[in-house]
Amino acid sequence: MNNKFICWAIFIILCIIWGSSFKLMKDSSLSLNGPQIAALRIFSAGIVFVPFAFFYFSRIPKQKLGMVILSAVFGNLLPAFLFAIAMTRIDGSLGGILNSLTPICVAVIGILFFKDKIKIQKIIGVLTGFLGLVLLTLAPALMGQKNISFTNLNYTLLILLATFLYGINVNMVSHKLKGLNPVHVATVSLAFMVIPTALVLWQQDFFQLDFTSARIQHAVVAAGGLGIAGSAIATVLFYILVQRAGGLFASLVTYGIPFIALLWGFIDHEHISWLQVICLGIILLGVYLANRPGKKTGAAIIATPGHSHPE
Repeated sequence: MNNKFICWAIFIILCIIWGSSFKLMKDSSLSLNGPQIAALRIFSAGIVFVPFAFFYFSRIPKQKLGMVILSAVFGNLLPAFLFAIAMTRIDGSLGGILNSLTPICVAVIGILFFKDKIKIQKIIGVLTGFLGLVLLTLAPALMGQKNISFTNLNYTLLILLATFLYGINVNMVSHKLKGLNPVHVATVSLAFMVIPTALVLWQQDFFQLDFTSARIQHAVVAAGGLGIAGSAIATVLFYILVQRAGGLFASLVTYGIPFIALLWGFIDHEHISWLQVICLGIILLGVYLANRPGKKTGAAIIATPGHSHPE
C-alpha cells in the first residue's frame, strides 16, 4: 500500500484518538486527582501490553533496552504526570497552546543535538501552524465569548518541560531506535511502566477508593480507556508514524487535535465562528507547508536516511 496513504491514515487516526481523549480526561477528573489519573492511564496501557512483552522482549537488543525504557519515561510516564498536575492549576486553553509547542521542540532538539537539517519551508510551516492554533485557542476570548485565565503561570513550566521531553523522545525513536519494530518498542517500553505506576497508585490511596460508587467506577473506566486508547494504541501508531514519516510530521498531530475538539463541539451543538474556520485554514496551511514535497536533496523532515515521508 502507498506509504503516503498509510502515513496520513495513521495521522488522522491519532488526531481522532488524542482529540477525543480530553473528554475522557474530563470525565475521570470528576472523581480522581491528577496523579491518580496519570498513573492509572499509564498503568492501564502497560498492563495491556504485559502479555505481549514476554514475546517481544527477546527481540529488543540488550544494548537498546535502556533507550527503549527511556522512550516510555520521556514519551509517556513523565509527561502524563506533568500535564495532570499542571492542568489542575492553569486554564485548559493555555495548556493547549503550550502543548502545540511539541513540533517546535522536535525541530529544535533535532537540529541542536541530532544534527538534523530541516528546510526553511518546513520551519515556516511549523510556525504557521502554531500561529493558527494560538489564534484558534484565543478566538473565543477575541470574540468576547470566554475569558482565559493567566493565573498560576508558574505551572506552565511543567507543560513546557513535557513538550521538551516529547521532543527528546521523538528524536530518540527516530534516530536511536530506527532499526527496531515500533510495535515491539511500544509494547516493551510501556510494560516496564506497570510497576512504577502501581506504586504511585498505592501511594495516592487509589486502592482505598469506594469502587462501589458509580462516580468512581465511571472515572476509573474513563482513565483506563484513556490509557488503552490514548497511550497503548496511540503510542504504537505514533512510533510507526515516526519511523515511516519522520519525527516532525508525526509531532504535527498536535495541530490536528483542535479539529477533533471542534467536531465534538459541533456534535454538542456548540457555535462554530467564522474566525475559528479561518484559524483551522491557517493550521492546514502550516501542515501543508511543513510537508510539501521539495527537491530531493538534503534531509527530509526529521526522517533518517532510508525512511520515506509523506509528500
